[in-house]
Amino acid sequence: MITLPSEELLNIFRLMFTIRRFEDRLYQLFLQGLVPGTLHQYQGQEAVAVGVCTALHPDDLIFSTHRPVGHGIAKGMALKSIAAEIMGKSTGCAGGKGGQMHLTDVSVGMMPSNAIVGGNIPIATGAALGFKLQAEQRVAVSFFGDGAANIGAFHEGINLAAVKNAPVIFICENNQYAASTHISLAMKIENIADRAASYGIPGIIVDGMDPIAVREESQRAVDRARRGDGPTLIEAKTYRFMGHSRGDPGKYREQRELSAWQSRDPIPNFRKYLEQGGEDPHTLDSIEESVQQVVEEAVQFALDSPPPHPSETYAHVYAERGG
Repeated sequence: MITLPSEELLNIFRLMFTIRRFEDRLYQLFLQGLVPGTLHQYQGQEAVAVGVCTALHPDDLIFSTHRPVGHGIAKGMALKSIAAEIMGKSTGCAGGKGGQMHLTDVSVGMMPSNAIVGGNIPIATGAALGFKLQAEQRVAVSFFGDGAANIGAFHEGINLAAVKNAPVIFICENNQYAASTHISLAMKIENIADRAASYGIPGIIVDGMDPIAVREESQRAVDRARRGDGPTLIEAKTYRFMGHSRGDPGKYREQRELSAWQSRDPIPNFRKYLEQGGEDPHTLDSIEESVQQVVEEAVQFALDSPPPHPSETYAHVYAERGG
């Protein structure tokens, strides 16, 4: 098991807590009618995004899904730009035009998130092939859910990456449900990671509620990719505490199932782990208080920001003609 210094452990806690508090605040804003459209939220899955992204370099790229807030925060996106984007404001990361499902900040390696199920898998493979062709020591990461494991792009993208030995890591966040369909109704096998054998690459199963376990396996996969040894498929078994989207009450899940997963909540459990390891509870309290302040500042920034000007309606729709 990897041994991380105290500052890295505290950063993992800070990032997970930030994602949770920010997502909870977004839910409140949605109920107030301040979020256009809907939300696909990440509560419960924080250990995956943080465990993976803290194993990456700043210039590595990640490719996200319709549930991108956690990934963006873990990769270094500013909360203000995310909040403003989700509220459709001009100061958002995509000028208020992308909304919650299309977050991006290329400067920190967060490529535009893709709301098409499985759509980012071959795109991440393409980026990784670009790194290889240019002899760059960079890796690409594709995040996707269990539902995407039955999409053609999953098989095509991973197979191409394996054949070309591309420096890409495929992270399947198996939260047990593709919208309302339980994984047992969609595939015969128990573990999605078992499919890696058919492509000749490693398939790893990890506890997606444990950020250290995720970080450890992600670090191995990243190191393997940087050495030129090709891709890895990691299946993080996790759970989303909210419905598929804000219009989904999640009635297809039994309360005892939800309660069992909530007892494994990565945030309070990781805090307990840190305290047992000797971290001062007052330090952790201070982190929580500072996170809450940053979240509120981001929300206020978004509330105070103007919407996009009508003149911007057709801007960035087409690439500008070159000289």
